[in-house]
Amino acid sequence: MSRIQTTFNQLQSQGRKALIPYVTAGFPFADITPSLMHGMVEAGADVIELGVPFSDPMADGPVIQKAGEKALSMGIGMVQVLDHVREFRKRNTTTPVVLMGYANPVERYDQKHGKAETGTATGSAFVRDAAEAGVDGVLIVDYPPEECEAFAADLRAHGMDLIFLLAPTSTDERMAQVARVASGYVYYVSLKGVTGSGALDTAAVEKMLPRIRQHVQIPVGVGFGIRDAATAQAIGKVADAVVIGSRIIQLIEDQEHAKVVPITVDFLRGVRKALDA
Repeated sequence: MSRIQTTFNQLQSQGRKALIPYVTAGFPFADITPSLMHGMVEAGADVIELGVPFSDPMADGPVIQKAGEKALSMGIGMVQVLDHVREFRKRNTTTPVVLMGYANPVERYDQKHGKAETGTATGSAFVRDAAEAGVDGVLIVDYPPEECEAFAADLRAHGMDLIFLLAPTSTDERMAQVARVASGYVYYVSLKGVTGSGALDTAAVEKMLPRIRQHVQIPVGVGFGIRDAATAQAIGKVADAVVIGSRIIQLIEDQEHAKVVPITVDFLRGVRKALDA
């Protein structure tokens, strides 16, 4: 059983919802990510999504794009992201970590670091090194489910989950495709825009989740548009998990080093409290 599955099983047995904060690795300071991750756990995070910076992040709004650009300018790439996870794992071996990003950095990592010598179909160096670093799941925005059965099998063979996005526009056919290869949880994008988009229609989310659950047997997390304790609480009533990203980036983007972790902890504590209320 993966760490992600174990975490969701524990939460379900307690009748609680998962809080999943997102932050771009290496933002707003190149060295801050491991301590920021520890702070998130202290504040009540159940799973951490770590964004892998990429120069052309088509699903991300201006807030996360800007964070990615800043991290890239400080030399943060996949190698550094895996180092952050290794560092985090020295003190935390239970909280699942999911890498969220795009196909290009994964494929470039494989080109650069060679194929792993394993018996698996793809034998990806990325999969081998991510597993070794302590990564639990991978969400690749631009990998369609029909094209990554081998990648999903390789991840599963290394104890990791492949996580997919579903959107308001997803057809039943797409949901069924995702259900075939996804594990861990699926991430429902509650708006038709990019990350950080504005108004969240909780009634529409409520209507969509039963449709998703007809196909998908694993937990459903909801993200995009969750900005505070109140929206998190509303979504937590219907979803298994709440994902918050852009709002955290906005809170910390102009802060001095010493304030980044305390501000994040303070914000997430409020969200956790609302989710548990």
